Amino acid sequence: MADPEAAAAEPPPTGRHARVRAPELRGRGWLNTGGRELKLADLRGKIVLLDFWTFCCINCLHVLDELRPLEEAYGDVLVIIGVHSPKFEHERDADALAAAVERYGVAHPVLDDPRMETWEQYAAKAWPTLSVVDPEGYVVASMAGEGHAEGLSLLVEELILEHEAKGTLHRGDGPYVPPAEPVTTLRFPGKALVLPSGNLLVSDSAHHSLVELAPDGETVVRRIGSGERGRTDGAPEVAAFSEPQGLCLLPEHEAGVAGYDVVVADTVNHLLRGVRLETGEVTTVAGSGRPWRSTVDGYAHDARATDLSSPWDVAWYGDRVIVAMAGIHQLWWFDPVKRTTGVYAGTTVEALRDGALPDVWLAQPSGLSAHGVRLWLADSETSALRYVQDGGLHTAVGQGLFDFGHVDGPAGEALLQHPLGVCALPDGSVLVADTYNGAVRHYDPATDTVSTVATDLAEPSDVVLTADGGVLVVESAAHRIVRLAPGAIPRAATIAGARHRTERPPTDLAPGEVTLDVIFTPAPGQKLDESFGPPTRLEVSASPPELLLDGGGETTDLSRRLVLNPAVPKGVLQVVAQAATCDAEAEHAACHLTRQDWGVPVNVTGAGAARLPLILRGLDEGA
Repeated sequence: MADPEAAAAEPPPTGRHARVRAPELRGRGWLNTGGRELKLADLRGKIVLLDFWTFCCINCLHVLDELRPLEEAYGDVLVIIGVHSPKFEHERDADALAAAVERYGVAHPVLDDPRMETWEQYAAKAWPTLSVVDPEGYVVASMAGEGHAEGLSLLVEELILEHEAKGTLHRGDGPYVPPAEPVTTLRFPGKALVLPSGNLLVSDSAHHSLVELAPDGETVVRRIGSGERGRTDGAPEVAAFSEPQGLCLLPEHEAGVAGYDVVVADTVNHLLRGVRLETGEVTTVAGSGRPWRSTVDGYAHDARATDLSSPWDVAWYGDRVIVAMAGIHQLWWFDPVKRTTGVYAGTTVEALRDGALPDVWLAQPSGLSAHGVRLWLADSETSALRYVQDGGLHTAVGQGLFDFGHVDGPAGEALLQHPLGVCALPDGSVLVADTYNGAVRHYDPATDTVSTVATDLAEPSDVVLTADGGVLVVESAAHRIVRLAPGAIPRAATIAGARHRTERPPTDLAPGEVTLDVIFTPAPGQKLDESFGPPTRLEVSASPPELLLDGGGETTDLSRRLVLNPAVPKGVLQVVAQAATCDAEAEHAACHLTRQDWGVPVNVTGAGAARLPLILRGLDEGA
């Protein structure tokens, strides 16, 4: 068998002579197969698309949505297999994975790969990675990142023609077995908002709707949304959302001018929606519905014409709505009166870097809460609690993309694990929905310490303060709202729990000069689009910064000479690459943008390689 690492690292072959047999699928178990264990031999005659994902990763969630039309269009010949290769410790839990598969509506078999055996066999280096296996069991394509739907569709069409002619394509049902659908009032609720009436508005994410509850957090007052995934405006019984999350109540004046009271982060639709509380009427207020794949600028844009990317939370701060744009690791602003929007903070690089706005780095911001001059945010992928103040971004708790755990004490040593929610308290302290630790944590800026308020919660995703000073927790994976016991914060405990670090296999690189090559092959039927200037962009940085002596910054060439510091034995190279393509022969060619971020752990050693290849899109040109 050919070495799959080498096969993935080199440019795609130019024909069928250098085919690589697909490695076997190995893991702990299977979901969505009715208890059946699948082998590649069981899938012979089908086109197999392996989707290497982890359920914390927003780019992986984007790919799940991009694949839905392919599953529908090619269901009799294409089998999609999700290979779940976890980043966080919580994601290794089999029950947590089963909940995530339901939460995100994954309608194909999923291999549980907690030890990342299949990940390594297919030489995956980034979440998400896609590999295509032909009906004879050979790997014919590998690509990283999102935005590959059009290219995959063309490739599938070509494989259908080829293998029907050879007699090696077998049509018919695949191995997917849908699980039973449980019935609960809420299903994976995301965020909550206390209304002026005292009632609670909850984003019922897996039911694709909003639910207004009485102050007891249980009694349903009304439901806004049909409950079916969609993007329809209108009356509450016909309006449709897709996995809504954050909620923000507008001030009275702005609500009167805008014509709605609540802004909703309609996450999977890449939209902001407005809700008029009096009638329950829903309207789209920002977003084109297309996912953002562009370049960053500092201008204000027409809100309805602008592409957004998985808005996860919203908060009123500084006379406008701030949006946690999880999909591109930024904060945006939205003005409901002027109906404009634009970038507030972040460059789209996924990492942790503080400084003056907007030139900072975030990693999937997912929770917002404003109090006074501070805007607090839960930066989930860096397991960090951060805040905006005086035009700058600051980190209170958190150490980076790969460090997490449950550790209390001095904030500089404390650790969280993928927090999704945050609640600013009147005394200036903060509660954090520490989601993957199943806990509510408390940060006190006066003492610069972290403590634990509550544990044994099922993926808490938000914390809200009621008018009477009570604290409500959205316990997402338990499908309910719970109230913390009075006095829970003063009785907070100090936990010295486990420290974890994501240890992906590092790449050994030589000190001194190293060539970085990002391999990109346009999808079938596409070509690089030079209509508006250079079609490619490459941005490189390092953590720690001292790792990179030369080669950092941004260029339009996908190959770059790097100089690694021999005095820094290890670190992470942060690489952002994108390529613009267009349809090659069409009279009115559609444009496409492929983009991927890599955080590549490296060891600097004399025995290391002098070349680092990364695949942005690699297709077998003989397909």
